[in-house]
Amino acid sequence: MTQEEKNKQLVKEFMEVFSTGNIDRFLSYMSDSATWWVAGNIEGVSGEKTMAEFREMNSGLATATKEGAISLKPLAWTAEGNRVAVETESYAEMTNGKIYNNLYHFLFEVENGKIQKVKEFLDTEHTRDVFLGE
Repeated sequence: MTQEEKNKQLVKEFMEVFSTGNIDRFLSYMSDSATWWVAGNIEGVSGEKTMAEFREMNSGLATATKEGAISLKPLAWTAEGNRVAVETESYAEMTNGKIYNNLYHFLFEVENGKIQKVKEFLDTEHTRDVFLGE
């Protein structure tokens, strides 16, 4: 298995575990010094997060979604060197009665078998509407 294939497998497993809502387990795929960046200007969501801030942001999903998580479905992959790019579709039924169904482009950087950096591009207007009702 090439390094690119290993990195892609790591990201695939991360997305599967993320979809279960098990925060401790999906964070185990990430290095302690990892960062997660989200596009846009949604207060409390956008910008760069440390792992502690990312954990806090995700802890609210358990109560905001009926299933306790947002399901991530990879649609297309590109892996080169330590970078894995994934076009992804999300789905969740929210406790506020709305449906969260967004499209993403994630860019993962992997170092030493752990996710070190993530950039998340998404439809921020849909996210704002579903989560904040704005």
